[in-house]
Amino acid sequence: MKAINVKTLFKILMVSLGVAIFYGCQQNAKFKEDVSVSEVDVSEDYSSLDKELAAPMKPEVSDNKVPVDLKIIKTANSRYKVKDVKKATKQIKRMAFAYDAYISDLRFENDQYKKEIRFTIKIPAKHFDILMDSINVVSEFTDFENITTKDVTEEYVDIQTRLKTKLEVKERYENILRQNAKTVEDILATEDKLRIIQEEIESAQGRLNYLTNKVSYSTIQIDLYETVDFKVEPEVYNKSFWSKTKEGFSFGWDMIESILLVIIHIWPILLLGILIISYVRYRMKTDKKA
Repeated sequence: MKAINVKTLFKILMVSLGVAIFYGCQQNAKFKEDVSVSEVDVSEDYSSLDKELAAPMKPEVSDNKVPVDLKIIKTANSRYKVKDVKKATKQIKRMAFAYDAYISDLRFENDQYKKEIRFTIKIPAKHFDILMDSINVVSEFTDFENITTKDVTEEYVDIQTRLKTKLEVKERYENILRQNAKTVEDILATEDKLRIIQEEIESAQGRLNYLTNKVSYSTIQIDLYETVDFKVEPEVYNKSFWSKTKEGFSFGWDMIESILLVIIHIWPILLLGILIISYVRYRMKTDKKA
């Protein structure tokens, strides 16, 4: 019984060992296939990546185009309280001149309550913000500062494009006038077209120059005011002795001028009167002698 069990057990072990070896061989073959497949996939991935890297890179095109050269017209309107209007005005003028600006107009007002001065500064656009910041150093109190900007880039580019087109049309008409216009009617018609196009070109150039000047030089209007102590004006003004003396001399001189002017105007009558009186006196002397 023991012998049979040992043999049976040995057979079972051999069969199990054979099955294990067979199963191990199958797994090894499958693993090799997986490895080869993965190597192929990896190699294919790297080859495709190499192709992509070797291909020239295309720059990304963005739909948001940022304008390079904007045409902006800047304008400022401000009002400040200062301690001394004249001193503050001189300081602001020195600041403006330092930044290549100039004063376009100036107006001074004075009443019983305040002294006020208004002037306009034309300054290069690149120095606009610097000057606005510098003015605050002079002022004691800022009533308001209004800064406005106007984008005229679209109009500027449109005028440039139209101007270029009109110049090209003008050149074509000039070529027609030189080469193809044979009769007097053709010459007059071509010259009339040239005249109209030239007027349009001059108008466009004028508008373009105006916009260029507005963009290049910003405008700053400044109001400075200084408060003063209120003084009641006297209802009756008593003249001093010196004032009365000056008026007396002035009145006497005016009277002398008036008399001289009257004499100048009636000099013929005076001359005739002198001659008549001289003649009458001469006759009277002659009669006495007789």
